[in-house]
Amino acid sequence: MTTSVDTWYHKAMVRTGERPVLTPEAREGALFPEREIPHLRHPLVQRLPASCRRELVARYLYQYLLYTTHLEVEVVNRAIEHILRGLPGLTLPPELRLEALSIYCDEGYHSLASLDVVQQFVKTTGITPAPYDFAPTLRRLDGTGHQLLPEDPVLAQLLQVIVFETVVTSILNEVPKDPSVCAVVRQVVQEHARDEGRHHAFFAAFFGQLWDSLLAEKRERVALCLPRLAHACLRWDTTPIAWSLEVAGLPGDDISQVLEDCYGDQAAIPVIRNATRHLTRLCESLGVLDVPGGREAFTELGLV
Repeated sequence: MTTSVDTWYHKAMVRTGERPVLTPEAREGALFPEREIPHLRHPLVQRLPASCRRELVARYLYQYLLYTTHLEVEVVNRAIEHILRGLPGLTLPPELRLEALSIYCDEGYHSLASLDVVQQFVKTTGITPAPYDFAPTLRRLDGTGHQLLPEDPVLAQLLQVIVFETVVTSILNEVPKDPSVCAVVRQVVQEHARDEGRHHAFFAAFFGQLWDSLLAEKRERVALCLPRLAHACLRWDTTPIAWSLEVAGLPGDDISQVLEDCYGDQAAIPVIRNATRHLTRLCESLGVLDVPGGREAFTELGLV
């Protein structure tokens, strides 16, 4: 595996970027592209006053940034710590550990920048975030791993990050190029996207080494686990969304309908399949789908 640490000192956003500052010019425009907020398109939500709609957009932006804040520190960097300590049966060259540590620094910076932007928006707009708790998301992720790899929680946590770091979302791809979105949001998303390209390459190569180190029985378990982890990783937490809709004045029955229509299984499957297309191609290239039950597991959950 090649290393990019030499270029990291000159290209990583934590080394070269500027603090995203919410100046009057930087906050002109939409707080977030409405096309990326599924519930805003729902007829029940479209009946709400324009003032409520702006608050819904702000709170979705907050949720996205707070999710990033916690994900990078509690999930991604947790897995990188395992790589730095070393993994049984897998010999990692010193250069790989060094590159992993550079990603650890990147993720800490993205966490900092995301929380910084949230706090600046709250002070400027007066719109408070929905109550946010990452613990249920983390329990869902770890619970999925415990179900399918109960004897190997470290491997399950590594697979979580391989999923997260190989997905491609429309937010990272499209928001930085959208001139209708305020500059500070485009900046923080663009910085994240630039670093994530390098992270994607690292974790794709790392998964190849990890897969090669696994015995046949463990490979079968991993092949069954990956599509379920993809669903656990990519299902959006609807608790803050429900709170935001309630504050906006939507009745409880309408909130339940909006959440089911916009974030239920039927809505989630195509979104997850599209986001994990690179992960699926990676798994196909490594032979993950060729182990007994592998292709069936990916097909059952809509990844292929």
